[in-house]
Amino acid sequence: MLKGFKDFILRGNVVDLAVAVIIGAAFAAITASVTADIITPFIAALVGAPDFSSLVIHMPVLHHVAPPSPLPANYIPPGELHIGKFLNAVINFLINAAAIYFMIVLPMKALLARMEGPVLVAAPATKVCPQCISDVPLAATRCKFCTEPLPTL
Repeated sequence: MLKGFKDFILRGNVVDLAVAVIIGAAFAAITASVTADIITPFIAALVGAPDFSSLVIHMPVLHHVAPPSPLPANYIPPGELHIGKFLNAVINFLINAAAIYFMIVLPMKALLARMEGPVLVAAPATKVCPQCISDVPLAATRCKFCTEPLPTL
């Protein structure tokens, strides 16, 4: 039973997946920091708001809702849309997507193109009969469909 577990854990794809999850979590922390500490303050300097997370849209509440007696840490009162947190998440996603594309996808494409080499196009094996517009072999001197003499190439 333990041998099977050891074989499962030491398979290459399980170890690769574990490494990818750990690196992905670390990378998410880096991009969240770039978003919160660099990009958001830069955009906020242009717009004038100190942080996007404080952007809130207030909507009218149609009926009164009593808040819970011990307020949870992430409690959002009725009628408040925290659009700034959403904007921070969108910016974070765009940074992640750009980093993955420019640091992983593009270099892998270039590496695969270099490894495969130039794509060779095969020479055509047939030619077209000018009389009946049928495909005939290159070595043919007459069309097999209409028996018309074919021009030599």
